[in-house]
Amino acid sequence: MRLCATAAVGALSLALVTGCSDEGSKGAGGAGGTDGKPAARALGTAELKKLIVAGGEVPGYKVGAVPATRAKPITTDSAECRPLARVLSGLPPAEAAAQTDRLATQDLKKDPTDDATSLDDMADGKFEDAIKKSMDLDVTTVNLSSYDGDGAAKALASVSAAVRACAGGFDGKQSGTGMKFTKVAESKAAAAGDESVAFEAISKMDGDSAPVYGEVVRHGNTLASYYTVNIGAMMAKKAYSVSPEVVKAQSAKLK
Repeated sequence: MRLCATAAVGALSLALVTGCSDEGSKGAGGAGGTDGKPAARALGTAELKKLIVAGGEVPGYKVGAVPATRAKPITTDSAECRPLARVLSGLPPAEAAAQTDRLATQDLKKDPTDDATSLDDMADGKFEDAIKKSMDLDVTTVNLSSYDGDGAAKALASVSAAVRACAGGFDGKQSGTGMKFTKVAESKAAAAGDESVAFEAISKMDGDSAPVYGEVVRHGNTLASYYTVNIGAMMAKKAYSVSPEVVKAQSAKLK
């Protein structure tokens, strides 16, 4: 049944990974320590909670706590691919002095069944199309993490290195269930922060493949990590990316 296949595709939460950097450091709160200035010190959790996006700050999105079902980490035995697995788990790419997170869910503009008066109106594949459209919304985990010294720059560099080293994919586990990423590729990062890395990863499960997206942006010694999934777009094989509205709103709070 096609809806069963649809559910299988929806279960794919990880995929194609891409990394790239923008124009480089803008000098705002960098790691420090190499020019005679004191090395940067990490922000605390309380400070990060004031800086992370909140409800009403991302147009077209609801922002709230990350549910436990989405907070289950992906693990991998590959040390060089671990930064990618962490970002795709809604975590910072490397252990940080402090961190906090939020979930930004795109508003559904219109219920796809609003125009239907009966199940007959949804015949000939229209019902399945309506289900896909109802799930066609970006769900983005935002994680803010802070590091001492040049820790943020090193953590971001580890993501860039992982994108190159893990281009052929890697194996992982989530809640004891095995998963396979068949491809990691470079994608365009947002023009935000001091430097950034974006990636797309392809996950394969039960014969179906689907992409998920991650991005890490450095703002001085703080990293903003983003992980976006759009199940409706996966099912419809429609292109999507890390939510630009979320990146823009979060970057504005870190200037």
